Amino acid sequence: MCFKEKIINLSLIDIDDDSFRITTEQKIDDLMVSIKHLGLMNLPLLLEKETGYTVIAGFRRIEACRRLHWLELGARILDSNTDRFKCVRYAIADNSFQRPLNIIEKSKCFMMLSGFFKDINSLAEALPILGLSEHPSMIKKIKTVYEMPESLQNSILFNTIALAMALELAELSMVDADGLVGLFDGLKLSLNKQREVLTMVKEIAIREDISIIQVLDAPHLKNILENKDLDKNQKARKIRTYLKRRRFPAIAAAEQSFQNHLQKLTLGKGMELMPPVNFETPTYTLKVTFNNLKELKNLKTSLDAFIEHPHLKEIIPS
Repeated sequence: MCFKEKIINLSLIDIDDDSFRITTEQKIDDLMVSIKHLGLMNLPLLLEKETGYTVIAGFRRIEACRRLHWLELGARILDSNTDRFKCVRYAIADNSFQRPLNIIEKSKCFMMLSGFFKDINSLAEALPILGLSEHPSMIKKIKTVYEMPESLQNSILFNTIALAMALELAELSMVDADGLVGLFDGLKLSLNKQREVLTMVKEIAIREDISIIQVLDAPHLKNILENKDLDKNQKARKIRTYLKRRRFPAIAAAEQSFQNHLQKLTLGKGMELMPPVNFETPTYTLKVTFNNLKELKNLKTSLDAFIEHPHLKEIIPS
């Protein structure tokens, strides 16, 4: 790397040019304390231009100095004719060799590098010298993150939405995606439950010929979300139940009928009646548990009474 070190005026640095910014970290309080007491130990890297300097690496260091009211600082200066590919590699390496990069930062790196390689395979081969390593298939997925709405990127960054789910949401309209992001951020659902909700919401929208955001704007759903007496798990359970009933009204009605009659049945201790999955078959399951012959004999008596119970005939036809 060919550069010269010099003291420059802070006002000459173009802090609005984010062309080479990699980091997503915004907090600089700790950095300010360090610089205030120890000085600027790692000088920023800048690219000289006609009217000032473009930041290649050291955005947070420069901002910390600015907030400390420094008028000038030491910097490493690249010549104005330094080609962009070198600048990109310097920016990436400055970050990746200090710490692991998050997905948002990697997506920026891959987008910045893409124009210099003929395909993703050649890009993947060049990553190790920059402190990165990803399979070509993963590079392709991570690259798409760069084009995602900010709300979706933030959800990935704060681990409320996994990359796999973000890729699915990115295929929706921005309004629909933002609505689901808000729902998932508020409920902190697992990936499987997010997929379950997404599938039901999509199918409801198709079935009722409305948009996804219209499904999410339903008053009953909003009432659940805004209920301060419910914790996140309770809200998630109620919302999934609501969506399931709306998506499968016949199944929901059958489940409700089954539960109503089940409550009126006299099930003996150690007996459990389970309905068919989604009521798709007429096959019910009766589970019996016991520890000894005496309990089994008692269950036989309870079973006889259970079979003759009128509400069982309402559940299971003769």
